[in-house]
Amino acid sequence: MLDYKRSDRLGDLIQREISDILQRRIRDPRIGFCTIMRVDVSDDLRYAKVRVSVMGSDSQKKSALAGLKSARGFIRREVGHRITLRHTPEISFVLDSSIEDSMRIAQLLDEGEKEIQFIDEDEKADQLIDEDEKADQPIDEGEKEDMI
Repeated sequence: MLDYKRSDRLGDLIQREISDILQRRIRDPRIGFCTIMRVDVSDDLRYAKVRVSVMGSDSQKKSALAGLKSARGFIRREVGHRITLRHTPEISFVLDSSIEDSMRIAQLLDEGEKEIQFIDEDEKADQLIDEDEKADQPIDEGEKEDMI
């Protein structure tokens, strides 16, 4: 049995084709730093949800999504010419924030590591202070005999 369905294979193929179309054919300046993260195709192969990640501010993301939506018909026609299917899937674009989420998680982990290092340094300093205090205390007669 196959490891994945036809809709998954078609999604991968559509992802490659749309990425190529965006790089080579689309001239809209609103579509700047767009990355096609994933394409989810329905089981009946009629609908394709394209998850797009856009680097930039919220206004740049909205304008890029508007540019993609305005070019949706052209992109669908190009995909239809490149991929032989009975029906070319209806394409919809959705913003994907997984890159921003992973960057935020990495930032939090880095901050956590710095905090852990700070705590470790404080513990080491406390241990050194404790050792110094023990060294400054006078030695009892019983401890002198144990040392000899």
